[in-house]
Amino acid sequence: MVIPSHVRRPLSEPRLSDIAFCAWISQAGPGECLEYHRGFLGIDVTPGISLLPETERPSLCDLAQMALRAFEAGLVHLVQVRLGPDRFAYLAIARRRSRSAEASLSRVLLPDPEAA
Repeated sequence: MVIPSHVRRPLSEPRLSDIAFCAWISQAGPGECLEYHRGFLGIDVTPGISLLPETERPSLCDLAQMALRAFEAGLVHLVQVRLGPDRFAYLAIARRRSRSAEASLSRVLLPDPEAA
């Protein structure tokens, strides 16, 4: 799969935040695609082996968790495209929203405070 040019983010662009990811979900139409990370996510979020600065790793963890919650809520498909050895583009593809998903994004995506 080739990543369409309108999905690619320039390397100089700042890392996407979990808040920006939620904002994208709230406005994305079905089939719209967002590259939310480029690298090797499993390594990049792991302390001790990540090559990211320690100041950036926690925000990437938050973003990865938000993407997973959005997937579990049925809001996006999560796809990874292999770019080369140990390098992937991580994509979120907006799904058509069901009536139950029309609830506030904060209710759907934020962790349940009573579950903690």
